[in-house]
Amino acid sequence: MRVFSTHTSMNHTIFFQSRASLKTPNEGLATVRCTKVVRNVNLEKLRHNYLFPEIEARELEHLNKYPDANIIRLGIGDTTEPIPDIITSNMAEYARGLSTRKGYKGYGAEQGNKDLRKAIAESFYKDLGVKDAEVFVSDGAQCDISRLQLLLGSSVSVAVQDPNFPAYMDTSVIIGQAGDFLDDTLKYKNIEYMTCGPQNNFFPDLSTTSRTDIIFFCSPNNPTGHAASREQLTQLVDFARKNGSIIVYDSAYSVYITDDSPRSIYEIPGSRECAIEISSFSKIAGFTGVRLGWTVVPDELYYANKVPVINDFDRIVCTCFNGASRIVQAGGLACLSPDGFKAVMAVVDYYMENAKILVDTFTSLGLVVYGGVNAPYVWVHFPGSRSWDMFSEILKKTHIITVPGSGFGPGGEGFIRVTAFGRREHILEASARLTSVHLL
Repeated sequence: MRVFSTHTSMNHTIFFQSRASLKTPNEGLATVRCTKVVRNVNLEKLRHNYLFPEIEARELEHLNKYPDANIIRLGIGDTTEPIPDIITSNMAEYARGLSTRKGYKGYGAEQGNKDLRKAIAESFYKDLGVKDAEVFVSDGAQCDISRLQLLLGSSVSVAVQDPNFPAYMDTSVIIGQAGDFLDDTLKYKNIEYMTCGPQNNFFPDLSTTSRTDIIFFCSPNNPTGHAASREQLTQLVDFARKNGSIIVYDSAYSVYITDDSPRSIYEIPGSRECAIEISSFSKIAGFTGVRLGWTVVPDELYYANKVPVINDFDRIVCTCFNGASRIVQAGGLACLSPDGFKAVMAVVDYYMENAKILVDTFTSLGLVVYGGVNAPYVWVHFPGSRSWDMFSEILKKTHIITVPGSGFGPGGEGFIRVTAFGRREHILEASARLTSVHLL
């Protein structure tokens, strides 16, 4: 059972959401005993439930109406293919070693296994100047977003791509960087929304973008699938350096890039003075449920008072985190071995073949499709339609779960996101269903 609070400044109005229903605010209040603790006012600013639980709730409602439906889930970007044996066997061997006197180890370094930090630096940042000590191993990029927000604090100003991965926006609201939500614009006050759509090649017009302390930027982008070009990222780094800003660059999908687009912000000259990079093994190696990621904080990145940012991030990590699982880190090392990396890239190629099938399917329906070339996401435009309406129509007619583009921000209205993470037979079945119905 999940607990939510109504949108009110009072601390005593609470209700419960079960998997199937939502009680009214006043229902059951006579039996509720409240504390005198006032709710975090920032949490009251959150406009909606987190996007993906909302999708799950709508799926459940659909199944209640169509209990025999064979649902194909192309919504949440969760990997589906087994982790290669060369990786899991390495984790299993390490786990068995913990049962021996020789193999047992307790706490590890909060910053991560030294060998893994070195392997990450050499595998993803070769010749880019990234040092082992600048790599902080974690339990995933999304957790690192929250740790970075704790590092940055509530007083900084923030810019986000629009549309954007919800964690950037929601953590900004929770930490106190955002103002109230404005119903007329569907935006939060005090947040700079950088529109990234087909009209500007999915890159913001920096000449009209206000200066902020922090710029969240994801490439290849979730949800649009666009990988920023070298020219675009050079503009972004120049913009950040000119304004004294810090870029938080999310490269979680970099291994999916098939052209010459940069795979790291550190390919851009000057970026070590203005950028932090976060990434993850989740979509590289199918570690969505295993949990392993990293953050790079260059030692050339300084606050306005000349204090190195890496010093404070190290303190945040050591205070809030006991380090990633030793077993999981053994799996990470196996991923970055020559044979291990070859194995995981074969799975990446499989997903990108799925993406091509989906791109071809929606294109055959006469729709304009973006993404699916440098990322495992397909961004489909339905001109004149609302995203949630198209989500509902596709679900009703085909029993396929997608993600409404508006869930990623107002810039996503009129689009849906479709994930290529799926078993081939499900992708092919989805293609057959989509081509058999009229969606426009």
